[in-house]
Amino acid sequence: MERILNEKAIELIGQKVKLAGWVENIRFHGKIIFLDLRDMSGIIQAVITPNSGQIYETAKKIRPEWVVEIEGEVSKRPEKMVNHDIKTGSIEIGAETLKVLSESKTLPFDIHNDNVEVNEEVRFKYRYLDLRRRKASENLKSRHRVLQFFRNRFQEKGFAEIETPILSKSTPEGARDFLVPSRLLPGNFYALPQSPQQYKQLLMVAGIERYFQIARCFRDEDSRANRQAEFTQIDIEASFMDQKDILNLVERMIIDMVADIFPEKEITEAPFPKITYGEAKEKHGSDCPDFRKDKNNKNELSFLWVTDFPMFTWSENEKRWDAEHHPFTRPKEKDPVKIKENPESVSAFQYDLVLNGQEIGGGSLRSYKPEILEVVFEVMGHKKKDIYAKFGHLLEAFCYGVPPHGGIAIGFDRFLSIILNEENIREVIAFPKTGDSKDSMMDSPSPIDPSQIKELGIKIDRGKNDSKKKS
Repeated sequence: MERILNEKAIELIGQKVKLAGWVENIRFHGKIIFLDLRDMSGIIQAVITPNSGQIYETAKKIRPEWVVEIEGEVSKRPEKMVNHDIKTGSIEIGAETLKVLSESKTLPFDIHNDNVEVNEEVRFKYRYLDLRRRKASENLKSRHRVLQFFRNRFQEKGFAEIETPILSKSTPEGARDFLVPSRLLPGNFYALPQSPQQYKQLLMVAGIERYFQIARCFRDEDSRANRQAEFTQIDIEASFMDQKDILNLVERMIIDMVADIFPEKEITEAPFPKITYGEAKEKHGSDCPDFRKDKNNKNELSFLWVTDFPMFTWSENEKRWDAEHHPFTRPKEKDPVKIKENPESVSAFQYDLVLNGQEIGGGSLRSYKPEILEVVFEVMGHKKKDIYAKFGHLLEAFCYGVPPHGGIAIGFDRFLSIILNEENIREVIAFPKTGDSKDSMMDSPSPIDPSQIKELGIKIDRGKNDSKKKS
């Protein structure tokens, strides 16, 4: 007999089925044993009576979280015994066979408590147990449903899902790169991508025209609340679309996704309101204003587009101009001389998507003319030889016929956490890092064997770290 999921048993009343899963709870009422069996679809009740023979003796030894297999007939529960809190609450299984597949020690914390009162480091050390909590597993299911919705909708709109490299080139784009030493080319390093930015623009040069990716991104940043060293973006790039086209595309998808997957949620205003960066700062003192009508209403979603950001921002620490978004953003000024002479007055085709007062996405139209891209890097303090050393591949590609293009990246973890009313993005990620970027479960980062370091041809200077430990 083939094993089925618990929820399928509702359709098979009067038939024998095979189920398997974890023992959620086991109760003794007189001589009758009630066993709640949990699998990925939900919980179902099995009944074991004294006249069941050997399986009754087996059932008396079973403890919570043991993995068991049960065969028996599906029957309706008496009306007074129906449990309206679970999908299978109207049926039960009369156990005829019971097999213990594996036993479990007592868990280090209560997985039936969705208030997440257990220390985070302990939960993440045993994340495979933490994910047995109903809320945690439901978060991952919601994550899957939302991603599938976007995948299907992008396909309908003619977008191709294309994977870009994880081992890439270190380029100055904002945060620090995670570096990967090369064994075959000693002294050289790959970098993990902060985003697929350059690759997706090169795909536009290649004539793909419409690209998307559920992209893994990596940034070596100092510890910050609600951020992760590795995170997920819904990444989009399209040729021959202007800013209005891109904003309308994303907006329509989000509105439809909320209606389809989270019908209990209410979007404050649709179409989403739009304000400029200058208006947001002047009127609200923030480039991420919160336009919710009632901030205590957990089902309200207030989306907002913020547009027309400045192209450059002055870095007081480094005494130079930096890109407000990234250097590939297209300035509204078309004259390279004016860009170079008056960087403080240049605005950009840049836009952010805000949800309930938090930025969840950012994008722009891209510079596709080499002379504009070069002058942007010069304003940022890069010498011409350095520009070509870091970005020569892109500048050369732009000499072979490049279409006007633009895109956006949605920070999916933050987006989903707000929709699910989670205070931290770690609650919507399967295996998250702690706030200081540690993986408590895998105990990483961790030292590696000295022979591996030697093979890579590098040396580790522990002086700086040792001095921190002593202070």
